[in-house]
Amino acid sequence: MTSINSELVIDPKIFRDNISFLKNKLNNSSKFMAVIKSDAYGHHLEHIVKDIEDLSDGFGVVRIDEALKIRELSNKKILLMQGVYSKEDLDISIQNKFDLVVHNLDQFQIIKEGNHYEGLWLKINTGMNRLGFGIDEFLKIYEEYLFDKKFTLMSHLASSNDTSNPSNENQFKIFEDISSRLHNSIERSIANTGCIMNYSNKTFDWARCGIGIYGGYIGNHDLKTAMTLRSPIVNIRNINKGDQVGYDGRAVAKKDMKIASVYLGYADGLPVNVKDGTSVMINNEIASVFGKVSMDLTTIDVSNIAKCSVGDWCEFFSPELPITNIASSNDLISYYLMTSVKSRVKKIYKTLD
Repeated sequence: MTSINSELVIDPKIFRDNISFLKNKLNNSSKFMAVIKSDAYGHHLEHIVKDIEDLSDGFGVVRIDEALKIRELSNKKILLMQGVYSKEDLDISIQNKFDLVVHNLDQFQIIKEGNHYEGLWLKINTGMNRLGFGIDEFLKIYEEYLFDKKFTLMSHLASSNDTSNPSNENQFKIFEDISSRLHNSIERSIANTGCIMNYSNKTFDWARCGIGIYGGYIGNHDLKTAMTLRSPIVNIRNINKGDQVGYDGRAVAKKDMKIASVYLGYADGLPVNVKDGTSVMINNEIASVFGKVSMDLTTIDVSNIAKCSVGDWCEFFSPELPITNIASSNDLISYYLMTSVKSRVKKIYKTLD
């Protein structure tokens, strides 16, 4: 018995090329932490650890179960980027030599009661206003408990992909002002992908890089999309001028057209609100979405593709059709598309040559 499938094809060689490109932008003293949370942004965590370990100085995740999976595969630094929230998780972290972010007083109380000050990353809020100690709050903790201890001072940039946003310089200034008040043995980390791309002189001791590894950083064409989301055409029909296509009749033909139905919909992870005109690729030619995405199908205008048949692949993003295209044209972000692909899509992880 055979059946057709949508596929998510992942190419680890592209990870490696992207990391090499990013590392070439770092200061010579900066170390590279590969952020592989959320199953490596949907790219399969265990595989990526094996394929990029030699290029990375450490790995960053959020959930402790992912950290444990990595520890089975690697002895390198593993950072729990939101730290721990219980004594039980602290004990597990100590046993497995995880580094821990500490971002509020509740977490610091767990650290203090456990008398554990190894591998700590103290996060300060410099303007993201999400996680992180207030400046005065952090300095009080530092003066009382950390003045003689090694740790990493960290923060997170809110707008590093937008060099016109004044918040970047404001955040850098706050971060550097605070670090200048601390002892010389601390390390510093504020750089994400956008910082590496736009402020490479601010990568300090650790760059924490996520979306750039996977090719989802908007505004750069050197970083390639590492996954291909594709599905076969299951039907082709000719429609007449004035005909409507799909639910609610959103798409109306302004001329006679040829419409392909592709075996992928919102139950597979394609956003239901993808707009008409969104580019896809069939037989290395650009076609476009025409009609509202349904649960199992997406309709595509293939009027301009001379050779197009049932069974041909339709790519929604790939190394040749960047994921940033569908993201930016639909007011989405690459992260969302990468992590939304559902389990019924067959995942194919290519092997390194």
